[in-house]
Amino acid sequence: MDLFERLQEDLGPLGKHAKVGHGYYTFPKLEGELGPEMQFNGKPVLNWSINNYLGLAVSPEAIEFDRRAVEKFGLSYPMGSRMMSGNSNFIEDFEADLAKFTGKEDSVVLNYGYQGIMSIVNALTTRHDAIVYDSDCHACIIDAIRMHDGGRFVFPHNDIEKCESQLKRAKEAVGDSGGILVITEGVFGMLGDIGKLREIVTLKEHYSFRLIIDDAHGFGTMGDKGRGTADALGVQEDIDLYFSTFAKALASIGGFVAGPKKIIRYLRYNMRSQIYAKTLPSAIVYTNKKRLQLLIDQPERKHKLWEIAKSLQTGLRGKGFDLGSTQSVVTPVMLKGNVIEAGNLIIDLRERFQIFCSLITYPVVPKHVIMLRLIPTVCHTMEHVERTIQAFESIAKNLENNAYANDKICMAENVNF
Repeated sequence: MDLFERLQEDLGPLGKHAKVGHGYYTFPKLEGELGPEMQFNGKPVLNWSINNYLGLAVSPEAIEFDRRAVEKFGLSYPMGSRMMSGNSNFIEDFEADLAKFTGKEDSVVLNYGYQGIMSIVNALTTRHDAIVYDSDCHACIIDAIRMHDGGRFVFPHNDIEKCESQLKRAKEAVGDSGGILVITEGVFGMLGDIGKLREIVTLKEHYSFRLIIDDAHGFGTMGDKGRGTADALGVQEDIDLYFSTFAKALASIGGFVAGPKKIIRYLRYNMRSQIYAKTLPSAIVYTNKKRLQLLIDQPERKHKLWEIAKSLQTGLRGKGFDLGSTQSVVTPVMLKGNVIEAGNLIIDLRERFQIFCSLITYPVVPKHVIMLRLIPTVCHTMEHVERTIQAFESIAKNLENNAYANDKICMAENVNF
C-alpha cells in the first residue's frame, strides 16, 4: 500500500472523529482579546480553557514589554543556533535569573518546552541506563521515553509502592553499568494533583537515582512566590533537575531546565534539539525575563489566582461534583457518560450557557467518564465562578435525565435539548 494512501484512510485515534468534530471539538477557534470572555463560533463565551494563570497575557506591563522587545530586537535577532552564532549575554543573564529563582546552580533556556524535555532525557541517558516514570506523565515525556533504547519502567500514577518495586527492577537491570533516571511531574496538568515528590525523594536513601520533574503547571502557581511544587513541599534541594515552560504562568513561549552547574553545562553541549535549532529570539527572551520579574514582584497575582480557584472548586464540590484529587488550581470535573453524551453536553454548555472549557474523553480518561477541565486565572471574577457553577448544575441534571443520549451528536447550529 502507498504510504499516503494508508494515512488518508486511517487518520488515527483522534483524527477518525475529524469529520464530525473539526473546528468544534478539535481545533476550535477562540477569537478576540485573550481572557475569560472571548468569541467562539461567532458568539461570546466565558472561557476556562487557556493557561493564562497569572493574567500576564493581557497585563498592560507585559504587553508594553512585548512592544519594547520587538522594537529593540525584531523577531530575527540573533540568527543561528546558540552554539554557532546565536548566544548572547542577555540570554545568559536570564538563565542566571532562573537559576536563582529556582534555587539551583545554573539553568539553560530552551526553545520549546516539548522538544526541550525530549532532548534533555535523550541527552541524559544511554542504552545502559533505565528510566522509571509515572504513568500519567505528559506526552512530551512519554515521547522522550519512547526514544530511549534502554530499560523503561512505568509505575501507576502516584503509586509509591509500585515506584519502589520498579526501582528495584531497574537497579537489577542496569547493574553496575548504568544509572537510573526517575521522571515525574510537580502538578499533573490533566487531573491537577501533585506528584509524590516527598515520598520519591525518600527512596533516594535506598536506591541510587537522579530525579527530574516537569513542573509546567506548578511554576508560578505553587510555592513561595511561585517557585514551584517542590518548593511548596520543601524538597526543592532534592530535585536534581527542575524543568518547566514559559507557556503557562508567563503566558509566553520557551522553557528551561535548572540544576547542578556541571550537568547544565553537559546539557548545553548535548541537547540536539537546541544545538541544531535556531536560538530563541531575543525579543522573546527579553519579555520572558521581564515577566519573571513581574511574577516575583507581584505575588498578589498568585494570591488572586488561588482565591478564584478555591472559590470555583469549593462551589463545585458543594454541589456534589467530583473534582478528583486536584491539589492545584487545575480543576477537573468528572461526570459519567459516553462519547455521544459528552459531545451533546459540550454543545449545550457552549451554545446555550455560553461557557467554553476543554472536553476530555476516552482514551485519555476511562470509558464512560466525561471530564471537563477548567483553568482558573486571575482574570476571572466571582461572577464568572457563580455563573459556571449554575451552568454545571443544569448540565449535570440534563445528563442524569438522559437529555444528551441522542444516537447522533447534534450539530451546533441546531441545538435543541
